[in-house]
Amino acid sequence: MVSGAIPDETDQRLVQELLRDARAPFARIAEAIGVSEHTVARRYRRLHHMGLRVIGVPGTQHSGPTRWMLRVHCAPDAATKIADALARRDDTSWVVIASGGTELHCAVDTYSTRERDALLLDKLPHTPRVVSVQAHLILQTFAGTSDIWYAPLPGPDTPQETRDEAAAADPAPDAVNLQLMAELAKDGRTPLTELAHATGRSPAGITRRLERLRATRALHLAVDYAPEYLGFHVLVRFWLRIAPGQLGTVGTALADHPEIPFVAATTGASHMVATGMFHNTQELYQYLDHRIGALPGVESIETAPILREVKRLTYHPTSR
Repeated sequence: MVSGAIPDETDQRLVQELLRDARAPFARIAEAIGVSEHTVARRYRRLHHMGLRVIGVPGTQHSGPTRWMLRVHCAPDAATKIADALARRDDTSWVVIASGGTELHCAVDTYSTRERDALLLDKLPHTPRVVSVQAHLILQTFAGTSDIWYAPLPGPDTPQETRDEAAAADPAPDAVNLQLMAELAKDGRTPLTELAHATGRSPAGITRRLERLRATRALHLAVDYAPEYLGFHVLVRFWLRIAPGQLGTVGTALADHPEIPFVAATTGASHMVATGMFHNTQELYQYLDHRIGALPGVESIETAPILREVKRLTYHPTSR
């Protein structure tokens, strides 16, 4: 991230529109927030220079990875070193240091029981200065993917008949789809003409493939940015205990809260994990007291401040 002008309401609304549809044309975004298309293009370029990225990442498919949420407790003087080591791994998408600097949160994908056991039963437990490891399966994601911010899927302009047709068939990971996803991993807003040229297909054909990949959640469009550059200086992880039979209701409700970019049901003593973004501690207090705490079905809340983001979204399209 580099320094830039202080973000204002226009910047924040621009990002919100990208969260709704990461490939939305600048003209549509301009109409939604009440400014000129030129202003949106200029603001986007500045935010991009400050570190905002739109990236295509693979979604969950039958042959895809198993996704884990790790809580790693370590000795106070070892957190940074262990977090850096986890961040260097290709199978981790994000790593943060939380709480008092002795707890790490990490999202990791495993593609086989061998990979899972090598990391969770061998590597991490035998790492010096690691005190304990809790590994929770991510069962259902209601907002976000692996704790990065992305547009809800399928895209808002995808016709219903296209969604229904796509949902009935898991798109095969053929060479064109793989090349398309590789291009979107570099820049999720790459124009259709460039995607067509890179894949040797027509723009219309690429449009159909994009609709199908997004409608079946084989492709996510992630909007990745440092929250503090939009004025969010308090990041927290919520670990929630939910009453039986209320997971879907609570997860859906939290996904509608603008303060929550990520929420998912998991295994473990806490049935749900969420990330919250707030401008200050007073906003966090009000949210805890009046919104999340008031949701029917929420039995208890553990709040862990995020002290440092060591790694945010990365995707290596040729690593598998």
